[in-house]
Amino acid sequence: MIDYIKGSIVELNPAYVVIDNHGIGYMMNITLTTYDVLSKAGNESETLLFAYEVIREDAHTLYGFASKAEREAFLLLISVSGVGPNTARMVLSSMSVDEFSQAIAGNNVAMFKAVKGVGGKTAQRIIVDLKDKIKPTGDTLLLEKGHSDSEAFNEALAALVMLGFSQQASNKVLKSLFAKNPSLSVELAIKQALKMM
Repeated sequence: MIDYIKGSIVELNPAYVVIDNHGIGYMMNITLTTYDVLSKAGNESETLLFAYEVIREDAHTLYGFASKAEREAFLLLISVSGVGPNTARMVLSSMSVDEFSQAIAGNNVAMFKAVKGVGGKTAQRIIVDLKDKIKPTGDTLLLEKGHSDSEAFNEALAALVMLGFSQQASNKVLKSLFAKNPSLSVELAIKQALKMM
């Protein structure tokens, strides 16, 4: 799993950025928020983007974020049933991380419905699913303490996704396992999850 990519910007547009890291160009899909941060920094300076990779049979896609908080918001969004990476990126292009967390805390369905591709049911599902996981805290996201941000949970989730299982199904199974036993090891979590998939 790639955590971040550091290098110089070769190409930048509102949809993606190409970062040169030791002669290899990484194309990363970005939000308009990250685009704004990168365009202000300029091409001369070295850039660090936090990454999330989606590996499928037909594609290997990288998403880049200017802050860890934005990546956390993205991961929370794609954990919601019916919300894929492109919809999550659209949401985070339409609002800042702080606005996103405030919209959830304030049950602001209209704010999510205003995002292209997000209907009323999806907007409500985002709020219901994430209500207990985040709180508005200025420019950062405060994740609910527990399994959702534990290292074992994240490693097990990454492993299941790499094995070809969907992010949403893997997330759901692991949540139930870690709810019963928060001290599960990565290996045991994966073994038990495989039996339930």
